[in-house]
Order: sequence, then structure tokens, then C-alpha cells
Amino acid sequence: MDGICIAGWAHSPFGRLDDPDAESLIARVAGPALAHAGVSPAEVDGVFLGQFNSGFSKQDFPSSLPMQAMPELRFKPAMRCENACASGSAAIHAARDFIGAGRGRIALVIGVEKMTAASAEAVGDNLLGASYRREEGGIPAGFAGVFGRIAEAYFQRHGDQSDALAMIAAKNHRNGLDNPLAQLRRDLGFDFCRHPSERNPPVAGPLKRTDCSPVSDGAAALVLADAETARGLGRAIRFRAAVQVNDLLPMSRRDPTRFEAGEIAWGRALEQAGLRLGDLSFVETHDCFTIAELIEYEAMGLVPIGQGARAIAEGWVAADGRLPVNRSGGLKAKGHPVGATGVSMHVMAAMQLAGEAGAMQLPRTDIAGVYNMGGTAVANYVSILDRLPE
Repeated sequence: MDGICIAGWAHSPFGRLDDPDAESLIARVAGPALAHAGVSPAEVDGVFLGQFNSGFSKQDFPSSLPMQAMPELRFKPAMRCENACASGSAAIHAARDFIGAGRGRIALVIGVEKMTAASAEAVGDNLLGASYRREEGGIPAGFAGVFGRIAEAYFQRHGDQSDALAMIAAKNHRNGLDNPLAQLRRDLGFDFCRHPSERNPPVAGPLKRTDCSPVSDGAAALVLADAETARGLGRAIRFRAAVQVNDLLPMSRRDPTRFEAGEIAWGRALEQAGLRLGDLSFVETHDCFTIAELIEYEAMGLVPIGQGARAIAEGWVAADGRLPVNRSGGLKAKGHPVGATGVSMHVMAAMQLAGEAGAMQLPRTDIAGVYNMGGTAVANYVSILDRLPE
């Protein structure tokens, strides 16, 4: 399936949106993605929709909702994919399998979540659906509390990383300034992110508000096609590798300071692509919390285990560094509507590779890496993308 490509995309703004529900967010991106690819709804062979839900919407079973926006999709196969915060990547993998199996040439992939209509209490409880509730369901502060415990364990093993976490937050907020679709377009600076204040209060363990991605609404869409079809459409961003690795759900049965399944996913993806990490031009990685991005530097092999702080302190992951990470602003600034995130990350990478990233555009964009995870590095997806050779 090495020849499967991204042929077009669309992306709503992320944030507290006026759209009343997931259905309206789906309608925002479905048609524009097909138009961007130069594909009519009648040419679509299958629809794949990523949504976590977990209580955010009473309208479950959303796979046919795109047909409301485009009646031409009626009678085509459609399915909803769920893998916590990696539901969008799960939908991408399902679409790739569909095309690779020869069941169709063109697939529409949509990721969506409407989160802000829920109360703060409901949001916290819904997100705990991505944890092992039997052991972790009572952790204070919801999913932030789960990652707060990960941060505490990491600090105990490797020393206080508060400076590194603040630098990650400041980097991603600075990058988010250039992303017109981002939820938080403010350059907060290191000092604000580093020190607790009324506007940046402690949330869980060593994590402050600036260490946590926001509650968001949004949708993103991709058009996938086989290589021959994508080449004829004009845009052809190739999946050079696409890997999924899952781990045990309970944190009690894993080392919380390492994303071991993420390490395996990165290793397999680079091997599948025939590359080393240094061959990549940039990475979009899953910074649901700043401690996650720190550990992900280690999981991708940028630095040894326990030395994630080096990558941010020495500027390696800055926009002008040797491996820019989250030039889009990441989940921290761009926002994290859970089911939309995996699709969004692939859209951001494709925009860079196609030279269509506007103010975010990096000078070198030959090969991209994307890492999207569900839960506490339980569902791990790594994609390696480049432009399909002529």
C-alpha cells in the first residue's frame, strides 16, 4: 500500500465554535476537502469517520452524517472509527486498508469532535473514558490528573523538568501565532508558562494550565486515493510508512515515564520507510500535555531516554531547529478536538509538503513524520509522508 496518497484536505478552525453539533462540523469540511482534491462526491468509494465521543454527543452512530451534507454519498459504504485520541488516525488506516484491498480508488476521511457544549465536569469524565477506569477513573482533575501523575513519575526519575515543559509550551504557542486555524494564537513566552499565576494556575501535579491542551471543537478531512488516481488529481502526498502499535491499557502494568509502544511504532515506521530519524524534515507530534511531547522526543529517538529536555533546551525542535516539531502549534495551541486530531495532524503535514502552509511554511519539507496517540500512549500511530515522485 506504499502508493496510497493524500490528494486533498480541508480543516475547520479549532476552538469554541458556534456550530451546534458534530454534524455541522462534518459539513464544514467534507465538501471543501473534495473540492480541494478536485473530486466529486459521486467519485468517492468509501467514507471513514473518526470520532471519540465518549459522551460528548448524544448522537452516536455518526458514519452516515456526511450524507446529510452531500446526498451523492448515499448508498456508499461508511464507518465510524474510534481509538480514543487517535480516532482520526484509525479512520485514516481504515481508509488505507479499503483502498489497498482494492475495494475502491478514493476515500473520504473525516475527523470530528464537538466538546465545548459539555460542562467542565462532563468533559473531565468523558476524557477519562480514554483511561483504565477500574484503576484510574478516580484520579482528581480527570485526564490532566493522569498525565500529572506521569509528569510526577518522570520528575522523580529524571529530575525537575519544569523549565523544559515551559519551553515546550512557549514554543508551541509561538508557532501557533502563524496558524490561522489555531485555537490559541498568543505568544505567551517562557516566563508566563514557567510560573504559576492567577491566569496560569496549577492543574495536576507539576502541570499548569499552559501544560494542557484546550477543550476544543473542530473537524478536519482528507481525500485518500491510490497513486495513479492521486497523480492525475494534481496533489499526491504519499504514505511512505503507516504503522499502528497498541499497548496495555492500565498504567500500572507499564513504565509511565516511557511511551514504549510509541518507540516501537517509530522504529517500525522508519524501517518501513527505509529512513533514519535524521532524514525527516519536520514532525507533528501529539502534545496533549507538554510532558507528552517531552517523552515523545525520546520515543522517536531524537534523544536518549531521560534526556528529552536537551531537544527543547538546545533548540533542536524549534521552527528553525534541526527537526522542527509542531510547527502548527501542536495540540497545545492548535487545539485538541479529540476525534479530529489525527486527521488534523496529517492535514498540517500535507500542507507543509505541498508548499501550502502559508505563514507556517518551513524552508525544508521533503519528508514528514506524524505521531498520534490514543490514551496514555496506548494506541500509537506513526506516519511517514513525502511527495509522490513524478
